[in-house]
Amino acid sequence: MYNEQEALPALRDSLESLMSTWPQVDWEIMAVNDGSRDNTLVMLRQWRADDPRVHFIDLSRNFGKERAMMAGLAHATGDAVVIIDADLQDPPEMIPEMISWWQQGYDDIYARRRDRGQESWLRRNLSLAYYKLLSRITSMEVLQNTGDFRLLDRRCVDALNSLPETERYTKGLFSWIGFKKKELQFDRKDRVAGKSHWSMAKLISLGMDGITSSTTRPLKVASILGLIISAVAFVYMVWIVIKTLVLGESVQGFPTLMVTILFLGGVQLLTIGIIGEYVGRIFNETKRRPPYIIREIQ
Repeated sequence: MYNEQEALPALRDSLESLMSTWPQVDWEIMAVNDGSRDNTLVMLRQWRADDPRVHFIDLSRNFGKERAMMAGLAHATGDAVVIIDADLQDPPEMIPEMISWWQQGYDDIYARRRDRGQESWLRRNLSLAYYKLLSRITSMEVLQNTGDFRLLDRRCVDALNSLPETERYTKGLFSWIGFKKKELQFDRKDRVAGKSHWSMAKLISLGMDGITSSTTRPLKVASILGLIISAVAFVYMVWIVIKTLVLGESVQGFPTLMVTILFLGGVQLLTIGIIGEYVGRIFNETKRRPPYIIREIQ
């Protein structure tokens, strides 16, 4: 949850209705307040006072969704854990079906979106293109049109909690840990209240995290690109020398020279940027800072 005071009443009604319909399940709600600046924490305290099945983790600041999920998974105690956002774009009504498939032996029951809800054409198509790219450059299957809404068996949760890295792309880790998976399809709803906190810049940053945490292939591409450009440049150099010696022409072509220099400079900067993304992740990991800090937990 991040500034979800407007959506929290609807979420509470939906989850309480679900729990009352399934009294045979020993429910636990673990709400993670990711540094909200509104009354989200106040409302969580009241919910906790009204229902002992409700627990919450209050992080000391906004650490981001990936790390907030880490906190929730680390403190959830159930035999199975369902991850769901507070905005109700993912319907809690699907949880009983997830439980049913879990009872049949599946470990990871994930929800695939048939419809992405209220989303711009550009964002929808960029997202689809990104997942296709990620699937091609990684050695594992990346599930397209799926988010974090899923049920995980305790074995999956323990496997995720055992991973030592703090710079995470959880959507990739869900595939990496394996286990027996089951797909459910649904039409994603619009937010019940408020607006999305995911700007285009944040989505691009998340996309870069997904690539750099899932594969080293961009480094290989940069190496191959450098090798090809070097080979072409060498052949062109030989051609210029031979042409000058045989035909006696003076070396001309200042515009061509400038274009070549700018092109090579751009490729070099791009390659350095790719390397920098990986070095940055190494730097963050070597500091060994905790991925999040808890201010209060109940």
